[in-house]
Amino acid sequence: MRASRRARALARAAVVALMLGLVGACGKPHAEAGAGKAAALDPAVRGQALIDAGNQAFRTGDYRLAARRYAAAAVEKPDDAAAYYGLGMALAKLGRDEDARSAYARARELARRQQQP
Repeated sequence: MRASRRARALARAAVVALMLGLVGACGKPHAEAGAGKAAALDPAVRGQALIDAGNQAFRTGDYRLAARRYAAAAVEKPDDAAAYYGLGMALAKLGRDEDARSAYARARELARRQQQP
């Protein structure tokens, strides 16, 4: 049990480090092109706009941009499973399997928390 907790903590730390690296490489999350007028809105709205922008980038095959958008969304909405799930999908397409697994694990953890009463 103790090793499992440690593994989860390390996975979360890896995802956060990854997100900070992706966001740091492109500036402030809401300053990215594609976030549009969302920069003036609250974090939940900015986060959803970034998830939508990530979805669009993913659909067009720009997985690097999609990963940046999803990572920025996760910074804006740290409890949103969709941001981490999208990040996992984009990272998997980029061949970053370990990072993708960490993002998927975080998404799964958040989704389970939201389902609990």
